[in-house]
Amino acid sequence: MTIQVNRAHEPAYAGLGTYCKAPLALRPEDLDGVDVAVLGAPFDEGVSYRPGARFGPRSIREACNYLWAPPARPHMNLGIDPFAVLSVADYGDAECPPADLAAAHREVKARLGEILDAGVFPVVLGGDHSLAYPDVTAVVERFGAGNVGLIQFDAHADTAAGASADGQFAAPHGTGMRRLVEEGHIRGEHFIQIGLHGYFPDPGDFDWMRSAGMRWFTRYEIDRRGMAAVMDDLIETAARDLPEHIFVSFDIDVFDPGFAPGTGAPEPGGLTPREVLPALVRIFHELPTVGMDLVEVAPTYDNASGITSLLAHRCILESLAGLALRRSGREPRPQVDARTS
Repeated sequence: MTIQVNRAHEPAYAGLGTYCKAPLALRPEDLDGVDVAVLGAPFDEGVSYRPGARFGPRSIREACNYLWAPPARPHMNLGIDPFAVLSVADYGDAECPPADLAAAHREVKARLGEILDAGVFPVVLGGDHSLAYPDVTAVVERFGAGNVGLIQFDAHADTAAGASADGQFAAPHGTGMRRLVEEGHIRGEHFIQIGLHGYFPDPGDFDWMRSAGMRWFTRYEIDRRGMAAVMDDLIETAARDLPEHIFVSFDIDVFDPGFAPGTGAPEPGGLTPREVLPALVRIFHELPTVGMDLVEVAPTYDNASGITSLLAHRCILESLAGLALRRSGREPRPQVDARTS
């Protein structure tokens, strides 16, 4: 049994804070009949630079800008309301003890396992990007090794080795994707990255990625060819080569810091919302996704407008709209100007 967190027609700034004012589920049995469950993972012990992503889940949930409850969000370009198609619940936060990254990972994996065991689509709010390791391993345990593909939006590849030649250890949020491949959870050829830019990884890491069979589309390729053409290739490649269960891991630092300043490792020259939001719709509409995470929102570094949290909130909402469109079995029905309809 889920719990409503708002009175009818209560504005978003009132009542309790769940994602889009979705009902609150507290126990595994509360997930009966739920299609999508939002789970918070408030930890940031895995960062290499600026902490603060532990506050991301709360900030993303609070970034609602509509004026009533229960949720209603008809998508102007898709002609669908994700909350009319999907039963969405907020499953609260995993109990992540401060200063204990291993325990936080265990708690997230256990809580996520409850969602997956119920046959529910998980949306996990980070937290730093070391979150991908417990997320993806939980999904792999559910669907089987070799049966899960991974699409990663990120400025950074997160494929650093655990220790460099001089004995310096990389921070956990920069090593998780390599661990997933080296430990056999995700095959390299089942891994696609999009949005890489800046100065990490270094050439040696790219050599390792090539040897593992990983593929990527950099920010620079998107500049040359355009996002629509790159997404055509990504969708075609994923549909042909990735397994039937695809997880999406989204790092907010894939955006240019002008759009998302509130993150721990900002990388100038990133993607724009107008590029990314339609890409997310396409992925969740056209591919067989089984879950997603969104990480590295650190609201402490946001400006007064809270634009990073608002953008993160919107990335999830666009993904849910694409998922709803896929499950509805119909094509988009965009609003068309009366003069041309």
